[in-house]
Amino acid sequence: MKKRYIIATSVIGILIISYGFVGNYFYNFALNPNSEKEFLQDNPNLGESEAVSALVAEENELLDVTFSETNVPIQENIVSKDDLTLNANVYENNNADHKWAIVAHGYTSNSTQMTRWIRNFYDKGYSVLAPDLRGHGESEGDYIGMGWDDRKDMLQWIDTIIAKDPDAEIALFGISMGGATVMMTSGETLPDNVKVIVEDCGYTSVMDVFTYQLDDLFNLPPFPVMSAANTITKIRAGYDLNDASAIDQVSKSTTPMLFIHGEADSFVPFEMLDEVYNAANVEKESLVIPGAEHGQAENVDPELYWKTVWEFVDNYM
Repeated sequence: MKKRYIIATSVIGILIISYGFVGNYFYNFALNPNSEKEFLQDNPNLGESEAVSALVAEENELLDVTFSETNVPIQENIVSKDDLTLNANVYENNNADHKWAIVAHGYTSNSTQMTRWIRNFYDKGYSVLAPDLRGHGESEGDYIGMGWDDRKDMLQWIDTIIAKDPDAEIALFGISMGGATVMMTSGETLPDNVKVIVEDCGYTSVMDVFTYQLDDLFNLPPFPVMSAANTITKIRAGYDLNDASAIDQVSKSTTPMLFIHGEADSFVPFEMLDEVYNAANVEKESLVIPGAEHGQAENVDPELYWKTVWEFVDNYM
């Protein structure tokens, strides 16, 4: 009897250790900003779209460089509700007439890599605040929020703009994880200053996109890996992956929203577009760019991209 008890206890101990090991491995793999994200390197789902015009891309890159050289941002800081110092680059436009855009970057990126979108909003007559999401760029944080905890930070950035300009009219824009961030923000109680939201290739939920990547990269089913990863996430990052749903947040939103996705996106699957779009009970439109892979919609057809953005945004700003 004693022998059986020892064996059973040993087996349970091994299972618990294995569960923790698996959970920690995948937590570090996906959510630890200090671990190397090797799966992003040479990832076939993150290649440059074949539909991108080399000439157009070169012209846009030159405009981005010129903008960066001639427009030096002001650094703005806030302290998050959990005591992190978060950074943003602010481009104040003297011709803005109270129009502001908050431009949110993607996974493992930062505000300095959002020049294309900052430039277009600025040239349209907006002041722009481009935050480094927690754990990215110059912002503190030892985990990646995947848009969920970032939504709370976005509320503070919105308040920061209103403190500067009480008459501000604010557009929220985000790409990839930034797209998920603005969608997750949309379900919160927002001040009337927030007029419109544009998301580009955001995901339906953190659990959905991680489950998809788990199958794509490792050919593994969600159970028990995602359960283990979620347990460790709750311990180390303090949030539940099951709660981090753009679909649920969008369904509560009252803010007009434009949804953009590349039809060839296989990193955040194109099919997710319909799910978030259908969940929205607001004034809305969608834009699909044929041939565009993940985050490449603007590169593939910048003319259609910005024409659609401005036609939608101008209705509310």
